[in-house]
Amino acid sequence: MREAVTAGERLCHRCGNDIGRLERIGRRDACLQCGADLHCCRNCRFYAPGSHNDCLETQAERQVDKVAGNFCEYFAFRLGPAGVGSSPGADARAKLDALFGKK
Repeated sequence: MREAVTAGERLCHRCGNDIGRLERIGRRDACLQCGADLHCCRNCRFYAPGSHNDCLETQAERQVDKVAGNFCEYFAFRLGPAGVGSSPGADARAKLDALFGKK
């Protein structure tokens, strides 16, 4: 069984394999365990389903296939597991609730 994941790990979006500390991740780099493309939207820290083009970076070009390798120059590898933590909407709601005293 896998040990607890730390927030600083680079993990494959498909299988959760620890990618390690690669200096730079290129468009053709793939996960050694499952073969998934690493330089893709699903591994990017700006990936946000539901936002415009599913991306928080407003200058980035639209990527139709979110799991395919791409040439996005704004790509920054997401740290920690995919889907863990809260969404930007949930964070905003929590801040509003804290401001207005709701629980």
